[in-house]
Amino acid sequence: MSKVSITINGRAVQVDSGTTILEAAKAAGIDIPTFCHDPELTKAGACRICVVEVAGARNLPASCTTPVAEGMVIETESQRVINSRKTVLKLIWANHPQDCLVCEKTGSCRLQDYSYRYDITGSTYKGERKEIEFDDTNPFFFRDLNKCILCGKCIRKCHEVNGAGAIDFTFRGFDTKVTTAFDVPIEESSCVFCGMCVDICPVGALTPKQGLRQGRSFEVDRVLTTCAYCGCGCTFYLKVSNDKIIGVSPNFEGSLDGHMCVKGRFGWDYIDNDNRLKTPMIKKDGEFVEATWDEALTLVANKFKEVGAQYGADALAGLSSARATNEENYLFQKLFRSLGTNNVDHCARL
Repeated sequence: MSKVSITINGRAVQVDSGTTILEAAKAAGIDIPTFCHDPELTKAGACRICVVEVAGARNLPASCTTPVAEGMVIETESQRVINSRKTVLKLIWANHPQDCLVCEKTGSCRLQDYSYRYDITGSTYKGERKEIEFDDTNPFFFRDLNKCILCGKCIRKCHEVNGAGAIDFTFRGFDTKVTTAFDVPIEESSCVFCGMCVDICPVGALTPKQGLRQGRSFEVDRVLTTCAYCGCGCTFYLKVSNDKIIGVSPNFEGSLDGHMCVKGRFGWDYIDNDNRLKTPMIKKDGEFVEATWDEALTLVANKFKEVGAQYGADALAGLSSARATNEENYLFQKLFRSLGTNNVDHCARL
């Protein structure tokens, strides 16, 4: 691929042709603020917070959609650019709740971060403000559309990555909002509750119900681990506060680019469930009682022998689980074949 020579903030840089200004700046270690951009999604250029100044250009182009050209001279923090970004932020704040002190997104909210960066303390624009009913009807996350900045990332993620297509922009102008077809409750739509929209929301419009009020993002330790639900091997971070798991966040650097299903994203609360089994259980006198592993394994081995001796090996069967590793499942089926039976099945066989 041919190279293009450009200048960013006085620094000479060479990048591949077709590279956007945003990508070129990132490769050079220069941060340009973004709301609507995600490298996995189609380029929208909608939020305008990423505009830059290009010598000779009449307007300030959006860096996320503008490809570089030979000899281009770019300024990412000129006074003209800063003024434009300040205006964008003030326009957002003109119709945005200012409950940052109690907002669950504090510490990972791009609107707060950029407002701090450009010294924005509110808005000088006055007018009507949205009043959309707070939605806590689904079991996994809150939807506060009053905080939505209409970046569209959740929509593109739902359509382009998950394929559910559960949400889109509805209505027009000031009344525009992100919701389901005919504005039905999210649980009545095609949403599969994968949580991808929650993970990429740059503000507090989408908030997980789990871990609420148990720790800000900067107070939480992240521990990389592998999901235990199936054999796909998705990795994610457990969010830990005071030695307790309070949530899950995706690993965007992992092999699956941070993609998760509803089980991996929201189904981890069995960890602290009072009904979780922590030791083997053996039925004695009609009641299950706790036992040691040696007791349990000895009982199983004896039962295998009794059934095999009385009814033959084909009276035995093994049902394995996707929550075991591939290696454990391999050993499982080898065990049953060594007992003389091919009756081996798996809970994930559809």
